[in-house]
Amino acid sequence: MGKENSARRPAVDTVLDPFAGRGTALYSAAVMGRQGFGIEVNPVGWIYTRTKLSPASKNEVERRLIQIQRLAHRYSSVSAKLPAFFHHCFSSEVRRFLLCARAQLNWRQCNVDRTLMAFLLVHLHGKRSDSFSNQMRQTKAMAPNYAVKWWKARRLKPPKLQPVEFLKTKLRWRYARGIPKARPSKAYLGDSASVLASLKGKLSGRGLHRPSLLLTSPPYFGITNYHYDQWLRLWLLGGPPTDRRTLNPYNGKNRGRFANRETYQRLLTTVFQRASKLLKPDGVVYVRTDRREPTLAITKLALKAAFPRHRLQRMDRPIEGKTQTRLFGNGDPRTGDVDLVLASPYPSYLGQYKRRRNRRRPRSRPTPILSNRRRPEELAIRRGRSS
Repeated sequence: MGKENSARRPAVDTVLDPFAGRGTALYSAAVMGRQGFGIEVNPVGWIYTRTKLSPASKNEVERRLIQIQRLAHRYSSVSAKLPAFFHHCFSSEVRRFLLCARAQLNWRQCNVDRTLMAFLLVHLHGKRSDSFSNQMRQTKAMAPNYAVKWWKARRLKPPKLQPVEFLKTKLRWRYARGIPKARPSKAYLGDSASVLASLKGKLSGRGLHRPSLLLTSPPYFGITNYHYDQWLRLWLLGGPPTDRRTLNPYNGKNRGRFANRETYQRLLTTVFQRASKLLKPDGVVYVRTDRREPTLAITKLALKAAFPRHRLQRMDRPIEGKTQTRLFGNGDPRTGDVDLVLASPYPSYLGQYKRRRNRRRPRSRPTPILSNRRRPEELAIRRGRSS
């Protein structure tokens, strides 16, 4: 009886995102009942992803928050020695609290510490009314010298707030509707090419299934240095108190601004080829990329090299409003991203069954992908489920 039930049990649909970013695709898959696993090289994005997939409870995070506050007084002398930027950016109480959290939170191993660190990273800088810092952008950190001059010229002082009360307010709002139910999923911290190579032939041993959908958005060519833009958040994770790239341990291979075409193409080709070894034969590939060149041309070449038998379909998905490329200073007048969808030539078992059943029925024209205005992540996941 057990064998009969296991044979009838449907296979687990799995989504792979080798450029996970902040985990939007993996989280969308998990809350829709699918397994997801992905890779992110930036520890800030990895912390956000892990926290979305498996956050600690509100009570656990609050208890840890109070523990950090009780130890913060020990970091007064360290706080006084920080560079001038930190004195203009944060109040003395906030500086002591952040230094304590930086030293005490084990965000790599402990789920509670990681969840608390995620809240700290989100609110580390931004508007003075909604963050720990003096006036800054929320998405990326300003260069220290420029920031200090900008604040002095406008006579802006860091907000005086109590870190515990500030974060408790954020926690109450975030947990007001509870924790969403999500299928257990995984996110790996590291270089995509290396992690994918280590996963080949070892998925089942790690509780993973072969993915039926590869859903991702690789970094765009020549847009920004994602690690440099997050230098202040990386400081909170243990990096140096400066934006100098040579001193940052998080800089290195595939962590800078992609400005060399050969390096960029080699990265995408390697990652997609190694991902193809894990994808099911009838799996679907869905990639969102920049419509500007050379990003689009290089992405197409990398996909064709990794999936030579797949049929590629391009769909322009213009995005109204502010986009990441606009935010980071790209002046190209063209707007919008491109969705590249690759369908496998190998039919799924379900597809074979339907063709046998409808052999004598007239064939209807297939419905175009994204024929309605649903969110791209949801549509891609639904399409992957039906394949």
